[in-house]
Amino acid sequence: MIRVTASIAIDESEIEESFVRSSGPGGQNVNKVSSAVQLRFDVRRSPSLPEDVRRRLERLAGKRLTKEGVLVLVAQTHRAQERNRAEALERLIDLIRAATVKPKPRTATRPTLASRKRRLDAKARRSKIKRARVVRDEE
Repeated sequence: MIRVTASIAIDESEIEESFVRSSGPGGQNVNKVSSAVQLRFDVRRSPSLPEDVRRRLERLAGKRLTKEGVLVLVAQTHRAQERNRAEALERLIDLIRAATVKPKPRTATRPTLASRKRRLDAKARRSKIKRARVVRDEE
């Protein structure tokens, strides 16, 4: 089990890894070794995620989420396959942790009477400046 938060843990069987050739650093090694990691996690069918976290994760994932609801993360910055695996897993955990944060509801506010007055005074001042400009241009 991979511990994400105190209440969320993901079973390792839910994560699928495949290794592909990397376009990153490595010289001739790049052409021979499949060091890039493609991590796949089925967000929609995961029994480990609560419904609200699942919805937020789908929104956060953006274009990394397939139509079937599978999150695909590719890590290829390192030469070593193990380091790329660790990076991909860390990115998945960070994304899920970000999805656990509930957005703060917006509180509707109204401008104060003084701020409204200041705004209208500034508009009137600006209008006066522009009116004076037009009169000068016509002379």
